Formats: sequence, C-alpha cells, structure tokens
Amino acid sequence: MVGIKDVASRAGVSIGTVSNVVNRPHVVSPATRARVQAVIQELGYVRDESARQLRAGHSRMLALLVLDLGNPFFVDVSRGAEQAAHDEGLNVITCNSSQRMDREASYLAMLAEQRVRGVLLSPVDASGNSLTAFRRSGIPYVFVDRSVTTDEACSVSVDDVVGGSLAAQHLIDTGHQSIAFVNGPAVLAQCRDREAGVRAALSGASGTRLSVLEVEGLDVASGRDAGARIIGLSPRPTAVFCANDLLALGVLQAMVAGGVRVPEEMAIVGYDDIEFAAAAAVPLTSVRQPAVKLGYAAAQLLIAETGPQSEPHVHQAVVYKPELVVRDSSARGRVA
Repeated sequence: MVGIKDVASRAGVSIGTVSNVVNRPHVVSPATRARVQAVIQELGYVRDESARQLRAGHSRMLALLVLDLGNPFFVDVSRGAEQAAHDEGLNVITCNSSQRMDREASYLAMLAEQRVRGVLLSPVDASGNSLTAFRRSGIPYVFVDRSVTTDEACSVSVDDVVGGSLAAQHLIDTGHQSIAFVNGPAVLAQCRDREAGVRAALSGASGTRLSVLEVEGLDVASGRDAGARIIGLSPRPTAVFCANDLLALGVLQAMVAGGVRVPEEMAIVGYDDIEFAAAAAVPLTSVRQPAVKLGYAAAQLLIAETGPQSEPHVHQAVVYKPELVVRDSSARGRVA
C-alpha cells in the first residue's frame, strides 16, 4: 500500500505537511496543497483511518441502526442524521436490523468492536435487553423514534399516542362507526403507542366498534394480506387505520383488487406521510412525522454528547407533535 511517506517523498514535502493537507488543508498554502493533492491522486494514497482514530482516541464515524431501510420513513431519518453529521465533519454508517432482535444485537456488537463515536438507535427490543452488552462499551447512544427516560440516554421521538388518536378521531368525525386498525408487532413501542391512541379516541365515541389486526411485518405485502382479511369480515368495517403508510398502501391495493371503492366504501388512513402517500392511486391520508428533523435532532444530541464539553452532559428527551394530513382516501363524509 502507498503510505504517507511515499506521498511526502514524491511531493518533496514533510510527512507533517501531507498530514495537514489531508486533515487540515486550510493551514497549507494553496500551491503546496495543490502539489500534494496531485501526488495523492497520482499514487492512489488512502488515509489509514483506523490508525488515525487510534492516535486521536476517538472516531469520526457515527452509526445509525434502524428498524427497516425498506421503509422510506427511515431513509428520511437517515438523511437528517447525515446532514447533521456532515455539518460537523463526521460520517454516518447506516445499519438495518430488519425488525429482528438477533440482527440488532449483532450490529451493536460489531459497532462496539469498531469503537464508533456514537450510535443513533431505533430499537426492536422494547425491554432494552439487547443493549446490555453494548452499554459496557461506554459508547454513547441516542434513541431515535423512541421516547425513553432521560436517566438512560437522550431520545428524539414523535408522540405516537397523539398520532394514533388524531387518525382515529378523524375517522370518527367523518362518520365511521366500525373501524379496523392494522397494527405491527406488539414488541415495537411505536405500534403499542399508536394503538393506545386509537383506543383513547374511541373511548369517547360510544357505539364505535374497533377491530385490531396484528401483522408480523410493517410492509406493503403485510398490508395486502390484512386488506384481504378486512374485506372478508362480516360485518365489514367502513374505515381502516394502519400503523404505517406501507401497510396502508398494501390495504389500498387489496381494496382496489377486491372491487371495494376508496373512500366511498372504505376509508384508509396511514402513518408517517412518506412521499409515496401523496402519490398513491388514491392519495393517502396520513399522520405526518417530521422524519428528517428527527434524524437531524438526534444526531445533534449525539454529537454534543461525544464532543468537547464545558459542563457535564445532561440527557434530553425531545418529543415532536404529529400532524394529520387529510387526502382523498378518507374524504367521504368529512365534517367541516
């Protein structure tokens, strides 16, 4: 491999000058910097980041461990985290647990071995058991899309109880008395909180019936399966609220395939307000989460915790309010 000494020799400068060009280019004169950069490109020199981290005692790498990169919501979370990191000259490596506890634990073990600067975590395991070994590494972490007590760590989340209530209340207000809720795995706190919000809204609406269908995945295919089950219910609900937009899009596909008109015969509401929600064949009503803002704020908290501090770090729990975005999929009978 080409080393820093090779670059220095070819460029006719000291090793320290090459190091400055790579790490602090602003302290090197433009002419020297250009000469060294030309040699770096010519020789194909790549900085040994692991050695640099060993000398510095810390990494320039943050990690983001999310539930499902197949969900555009988490892609937007990642965009926000990357922007905050890049603003500080840091990088982000993104890992996908696929909603599996074993994969989450495996990634956390790997990130501890790599001694990343910190981890942004959207956990599968609500008990926190998967973090037991990782905590011993001493690497800071911040929860994303999950609210926790500030005694443990910082967190950035959306009030999912309020979000579930907003969706259910909208359906109640538009005249629906039989509502189905398509929910994901109960192990996920977000799913439990959204169901709690639904039940809170329905508790004040006498005579309104609720059917809960729990699915294993939070994807379009699971939504299609749930939609087919809903079509077969007797009596059939007149409205469906889904724990995320991917499920809602799957339900919409099932309704179209089954000849059920949306929203005339079946109103549908999703959650997250991903880009595809507004672009669906029937534009989807959804509970909007500020995904990019979630990722950006979480990364800022982690950067503050892992950087130089004049005072002891104090954990924060940042909670955003969701917003209902009404579109054609639930427009039937809407009250003013």
